[in-house]
Amino acid sequence: MQTRTLGRTGPVVSAIGLGAMSMSGAYGPADRTESVATVHAALDAGVTLIDTGDFYGMGHNEMLLGEALRGRRRDDYVLSVKFGGMGGPGLPPLTQDCRPAAVKNFLAYSLTRLGVDHVDIYRPARLDPAVPIEDTVGAIKEMIEAGHVRHLGLSEVGTATIRRAHAVHPVSDLQIEYSLLSRAVEAEVLPTLRELGIGLTAYGVLTRGLLSGHFTGAGPGDSRAHGPRFSGANLQHNLGLVDALRRVADARGCTVAQLAIAWVAAQGPDVVPLVGARTRERLAEALPAADLVLTADDLATIEAVVPAGSARGDRYPSAFMSALGVGN
Repeated sequence: MQTRTLGRTGPVVSAIGLGAMSMSGAYGPADRTESVATVHAALDAGVTLIDTGDFYGMGHNEMLLGEALRGRRRDDYVLSVKFGGMGGPGLPPLTQDCRPAAVKNFLAYSLTRLGVDHVDIYRPARLDPAVPIEDTVGAIKEMIEAGHVRHLGLSEVGTATIRRAHAVHPVSDLQIEYSLLSRAVEAEVLPTLRELGIGLTAYGVLTRGLLSGHFTGAGPGDSRAHGPRFSGANLQHNLGLVDALRRVADARGCTVAQLAIAWVAAQGPDVVPLVGARTRERLAEALPAADLVLTADDLATIEAVVPAGSARGDRYPSAFMSALGVGN
């Protein structure tokens, strides 16, 4: 597995990371044994970056990873943890709590559930409008100085917040949605990151499975059923883009998923795609994308069939869009 460095101050990680959210029910039921086996397979294949959130399954995801990582050398993996999402029994996290005291409290629970003595990258999942980002970052900085956290990360914030946070403590990377169907970061965010020497970890590289080439519909308990890009005429239009991309992939001798992941990786050595595989089969399909080199002609062809702004529907339901630092 090739490696990349997250910004000027961040860790060296595998060129593709593993996002664990789907292992905790976000897209319907997941098999715990298969999830653990998938984490093991990723580590054995050289994947070192593992991303989670303390609100994924309301702690379930961290406990799952704690089980999967037990017995593994701590230096063999890099844990990225998001915090701050506030929900309730049966309710998704719709608000944020990024007060300094809450930051330290959330971290203590995460360390226990994960069974580790430090988190490699710690980041607020969204901006808390009630708390200055300087206060939140200041608390993380204290945890870095105490040895409980190694690096500061951010998630889904805009350029002004990035600059304010970076002035308090160096930011290793911004985690944000970036895919062929979600390219809002290209206008201002990505240039700002490169100016400041901050990396980008891209989630949603397959648009929650839409670009996987395998999506046939959202079943019971699948949050995608409420996603604008997965609804009605929007879905049919977006699947048409997938069909066009499939023709390019066939000509290139790869799968749609591999092409979509490789496109994100090709946007720069400072960009690390996260794949949300929850089975060994999907992981095995995704990983060869790390070695898929796209030529200038390949990129031009992909741009022609799936140009920026071609997707229909917001990337989140309207209740979630207001918390994002950038749009679609």
